[in-house]
Amino acid sequence: MYQFSGKLKIFSLALILIGALSIGYSFFTAPSTVEEAKEIMAKKGGHGDGHGDAHDVKKDDHKTETTHKEGGDHDAKKDDHKTDAHASTDHNAAHDEHVLHQLQNRPWSAVYVALLFFLGISLLVLAFYAAQRVAQAGWSIVLFRVMEAITANLVPTSIIMLVLIVLTGMHYNHLFAWMAEGTFTKGHENFDPIVAGKALWLNTPGWMIRGILYLVIWNAYRWFIRRNSIAEDTATTIKVYKKNYNVSVVFLLLFMLTESMASWDWIMGLDPHWFSTLFGWYVLASLLVSAVTVIAFVTIYLRSKGYLPKVNDSHIHDLAKFMFGFSVFWTYLWFAQFMLIWYADMPEETTYFALRFNEYKTLFLSMLVMNFAFPILLLVNSDFKSRPWFVIIGGLVILAGHYVDLFIMIMPGTVGGSWSFGIPELGATLFFLGVFIYTVFSAFAKADPVPKGNPFLKESEHFHYYNIEHHSGEDNHH
Repeated sequence: MYQFSGKLKIFSLALILIGALSIGYSFFTAPSTVEEAKEIMAKKGGHGDGHGDAHDVKKDDHKTETTHKEGGDHDAKKDDHKTDAHASTDHNAAHDEHVLHQLQNRPWSAVYVALLFFLGISLLVLAFYAAQRVAQAGWSIVLFRVMEAITANLVPTSIIMLVLIVLTGMHYNHLFAWMAEGTFTKGHENFDPIVAGKALWLNTPGWMIRGILYLVIWNAYRWFIRRNSIAEDTATTIKVYKKNYNVSVVFLLLFMLTESMASWDWIMGLDPHWFSTLFGWYVLASLLVSAVTVIAFVTIYLRSKGYLPKVNDSHIHDLAKFMFGFSVFWTYLWFAQFMLIWYADMPEETTYFALRFNEYKTLFLSMLVMNFAFPILLLVNSDFKSRPWFVIIGGLVILAGHYVDLFIMIMPGTVGGSWSFGIPELGATLFFLGVFIYTVFSAFAKADPVPKGNPFLKESEHFHYYNIEHHSGEDNHH
């Protein structure tokens, strides 16, 4: 049995503490007034500062002009100026308040990106695990306890997500613009006819209820399958195995629906004017390749410590093949979504990519290299897929790239051009990484590393991806 080492436990707790302090500091230093927001933007040399300067210049120009006007000419233009000045003041006030909300959103958004990244990885590991059961795959059985341990992280991330759903629904943040007061009220200054047309789906009570329902379904299956997987070890018949198979079939059907809906609610809903019919699949592909990468990482680590004696190079090789294949799948979906929107050239659709390319150009372009070019070039060689160090190098780039991918999905709709990567983002990532390490290795220590009751265990133990080539060579020799 595996023992959760004291050093690893202390390391994970240290990450949680450092991350929590960083998150707390980020919220504490977030601006609470328009004046504080202006000071922050002035120090950064941001858009808010430049906008204010332009406004001041126009005011000074007007003062100079009006002091040289006399009589009727001055009186005739005075009223027009009052109207223009009033409109300009209102515009600047609205802009300043918008920038304030963006800066206040930054710590929330940093937590949100890291939360969805780790929650999504845990969920997709669960879906990948369910798919292995439904396919009755033989190669992956010795990896089942690794996958089950990773899915344990679904519990704490779901609890945090539940808290965030409640706080967002109660307007403790401004992450979702469509939740602003008056968005659905005709005649209100915030009325948005496009969003109002989607009121059947985009409404706060429905959004909250659906979010809670997603989390309940995912965690219910995770609890059931973990309990029954351990029960398989001591079962004398295959009834438990069959029950696990049947429940996994139902879960995969529910998962395909809830994952797409959650992607619409939690990510696409940040840009309520825009939509893509491929979006659910795109998010699935991004999180799926990340999930398989994490399975490979945890497997390589535990195998190096001697706790997975049944795992051989062929299992690592197959995980690397999935990393390679799903990277190609992600690229296909990214290109399909981007190409169709670019080719159609419809303003309501192109604005999504225009914002990201203009404000996030470096991240946008580097993401394509990290998520496509690098893993393809590194993992295309079959021999490299069996070498843990190559898998780890490729995996680190893949995880970083798909974190950036999620970052670009979320940040433009919440902080706009007021983004940066610093203490909030780093602290949130460290916090959830610490939670992940503590939860996963605690769960792995609570069950036998080998699922002894699975009927395909022997097949998995003797799995070798070049058995045929090896045996044919022996036959020729004889």
